[in-house]
Amino acid sequence: MTRQKEPPGNLRLHRRSNPVSDCPLTAALAAIGGKWKLIIIYWLNDGPKHFAGLRREMPGISQKVLTQQLRELQADGIVARKATERVPAVVYSLTDYGRSLPPLVENVRRWGRVHIERYR
Repeated sequence: MTRQKEPPGNLRLHRRSNPVSDCPLTAALAAIGGKWKLIIIYWLNDGPKHFAGLRREMPGISQKVLTQQLRELQADGIVARKATERVPAVVYSLTDYGRSLPPLVENVRRWGRVHIERYR
């Protein structure tokens, strides 16, 4: 069954289901796992950014993937999307709930630095 795309203005976000409802680790990875989500959270921790600003910070991400990842983060209540009357017309920011994640992101970043150095 194919799902029709809705126009961005009519975007309806629904809480995404947790694939293993009783497993907190699975729930966390469903919400913030993958290659880009922690990086998006890292950059939004500096303050609200528009789509092009996020793409500049992450040159390896495609427009399609960034859109998908932002929508999933929105659906999980981590990122807010706000339409403005100025250009750029849309700004993304962390929600109050999303602001609980930067300490986790920083710990993962530190661990990654040690991991990189270990194999040099």
